[in-house]
Amino acid sequence: MSSGMAETDEKPISLANWIGFFSMGVGVFMAVLDIQIVASSLHEIQAGLSATQDEIAWVQTSYLIAEVIIIPLSGWLAKVLSTRILFTLSCGGFTLASIACAFAWNLPAMIIFRAVQGFMGGAMIPVTFVVIYEMFPKRLHGPMTIVLGLIVTIAPTIGPVMGGYLTDAYGWQSLFLINLLPGLVVCFLVLKTVDIDQPEWQLLKKIDFVGIVLIALFLGSLQFVLEEGVREQWFESRLITGLTIVAAVSFVAMLIWELTIEHPIIELNAFKNGNFAIGCAYSFVLGVGLYTITYLTPIYLASVNGLNSLQIGYYLMVVGLFQLVSAFIAGPLEDKIDLRLMLALGFGLFALGSWMNSQLTAEAGYWEFFWPQAVRGMALMLCFLPINTLSLGLLPVEEVKNASGLYNLMRNLGGAIGLAVANTEIINLTKTHYAAIRESVSATRYSVQTALEVLSQNLTQHGLPDPQAGALKQITALALREAEVMTFNNLFEAIGFLFFISLLVAPFLRKVDPEKAAELPMD
Repeated sequence: MSSGMAETDEKPISLANWIGFFSMGVGVFMAVLDIQIVASSLHEIQAGLSATQDEIAWVQTSYLIAEVIIIPLSGWLAKVLSTRILFTLSCGGFTLASIACAFAWNLPAMIIFRAVQGFMGGAMIPVTFVVIYEMFPKRLHGPMTIVLGLIVTIAPTIGPVMGGYLTDAYGWQSLFLINLLPGLVVCFLVLKTVDIDQPEWQLLKKIDFVGIVLIALFLGSLQFVLEEGVREQWFESRLITGLTIVAAVSFVAMLIWELTIEHPIIELNAFKNGNFAIGCAYSFVLGVGLYTITYLTPIYLASVNGLNSLQIGYYLMVVGLFQLVSAFIAGPLEDKIDLRLMLALGFGLFALGSWMNSQLTAEAGYWEFFWPQAVRGMALMLCFLPINTLSLGLLPVEEVKNASGLYNLMRNLGGAIGLAVANTEIINLTKTHYAAIRESVSATRYSVQTALEVLSQNLTQHGLPDPQAGALKQITALALREAEVMTFNNLFEAIGFLFFISLLVAPFLRKVDPEKAAELPMD
C-alpha cells in the first residue's frame, strides 16, 4: 500500500521541467566544453596574444581558480536568488564573458575575462546536479544523474576536435563566439521553465563577507606564488615572499573564522567525518591528474611534435571516447562490487595510463598516445562514481549540500595547483635536462664530431652559408627537444606515482552502501 501511495503521490513531471532540465544540461555542456576546446588550441591563443609558454597557462588557471571560488558559494547563492535566477545570471554572465574573451587584446585582458567566465560558469554544474533531486521523483534520480553525466562526458569527447577545427578554420576567437547563441537560448528557457524554489532574500543579512574575502585572498595569493615563483626566483622576490605570508595568514584566519561563526560560507565541520576528509583528498588528486594532463598533452604535441590544433584534437578525443564507454560499465559495476575496490581499480588504471604516457620519445606518434589515453579514459568514471558516494554517503542529510560544494572545490583546487606546479617544473626540469645533455654532447666526442660533419655537409650541399654554425644550431635544437621530452616524461610519471601512492589511504575508508546513499546530490 505504501508503495502504491508513493507512486500516486508522486509529483507529475511537466513539459516545462523537461525543457528546463535539458536547457540547464546545455549550459553545463557549454561550461565543460569551454575547458576542452581551449586546451587543444592553447598554442594558437599563445601566438595570438604574444604570450610565452609558461604565461599561457594562466588562460586555464584563471578559469579554474574563479570556479574554485564560486563553487562553495553556489549552494548559498541558490537559496538567496533561487535556482532559476542564479542559473540564468550564471549562464548570461558566462556568455558575455565568452564574447569578451574573443575580443581580448592582450594576455592580461584574456586572463581577466577568463576569470569572469569561470566565476559565472562555475555555479552551473553543481546547481544542475542538485536540481535532479528537486525536480524529479526518486525513481528517476539515478537515470537522470547518468543522463547528466553523459552530457558532461560528451563535452571532452568532441571538445578537442571541435576546438581544433574551429581554430583551424575560423581562428581561436571562434572558440568563444560559439557560446553566444546557445547561451542566450538557455538563459531564456531556464528563466521561463525552471520554478522549483523561491528567493530567500533575508539570507543576505547573514552573508559571510569576511569568509569570502579570506577565501579569495588565500586562493589568489597561493596561485600567484605557484605561477610566478619560478620566474621571480622564489623567495628572493619581496612580492613572492609577501604573498606567501598573505596566503598563509589568510588560510589560518579562514579556518578559525569559518569554524567559529554561526553562518559560515563554507561548512568545514564536515571534515570531522573520516570518509569525507579522505574523499576530498582523492578529489584533489583527481583534479591534479585530470586538469594537468589535459594541459600537458597539447603543449607537448605542439612543441615537440609540431601539430596544429585540429591534429591535437584527434589525439585528445581518445580520452573522451573511452570515458563515454566507461560510463556504461561503471554504472552497473557500482551496484555489484565494494566501492573501495572500484575506487582502487579506477585510480590504479589512471596511474597505469600516466605511467604509459611517460615512455615517450621524440618520434612518438598517434598510437603511442592512443593507449595511455584509452586507459585513463576508462579509469575516469571508475574514479568519479565511487569517490562521490564514499565521500558523501556517511554524512547527515542536512550537511550534504554544503559538503558537496566543498568536495567539488577540492577537485578544482587540485587542478589549479597542479597546473601551476607543472608549469613551474616544465621550466626547471627542461633547464636541468638540457644542462645534462649539453655536458655529454662534447665537441671532443667522436660521435658528436661525426654528427656535426654530416650535418655540415648536408647544409653545404644545400648552399647555406656558414654550415658549421648551422650544424651546431641543429645539434642544440635536438638537445633542447630531447630535454623537453624527458621533462614531460618526468611529469607524466610523477602524476602516475601520485595516483598510485594515494591508494595507500583507501583501506581507511569505511564501506558505504550505494542504495542508502542514493538520494545524495552527486557530481
